[in-house]
Amino acid sequence: MASTASSVSSSYRSEKVVDFAPTELQAPFFLRCAAIFIDYMVLLAIPVGWLLIETLLGDGTKATVSRTVWFIGIIFWLVNFLLLPLFRGQSIRKMLTGLTIVNLDGTRVGIGGIIRRNIFGYIITVATLGLGLLFAGVNTSGRALHDIIAGTIVVHGRKKQL
Repeated sequence: MASTASSVSSSYRSEKVVDFAPTELQAPFFLRCAAIFIDYMVLLAIPVGWLLIETLLGDGTKATVSRTVWFIGIIFWLVNFLLLPLFRGQSIRKMLTGLTIVNLDGTRVGIGGIIRRNIFGYIITVATLGLGLLFAGVNTSGRALHDIIAGTIVVHGRKKQL
């Protein structure tokens, strides 16, 4: 196990990570794929749920998704895509599958890392038609292109309090 010790100061507390070995905790590729699937199902639940409710309880006219529902969906997406990873290191999908985004030294990812990872990294991944995601399945570090860009890794495990 690698013996890496570092500390990071946050506004609430100081965190020290000892004996962190990212290759031993890297998230399995198929679990990451399942997490992506879960996330899209959760995000689609808002407009699809609205259409179901409007169809079942509506007046019989054609069911449509209003701008308000799309606005709520976009706000939910932003919270899930940027705020939750920033404050918890996890989106909803990662919470459900036990995955966490951390820096390579095991510390919490800051706002710059989340922006590099979840905005710039994903834009490049989409531009390459998803090839950036396949990096996680073919390289030994288990890191996707967006992880490489941001200097992060997705791990499967929990922190131990000493």
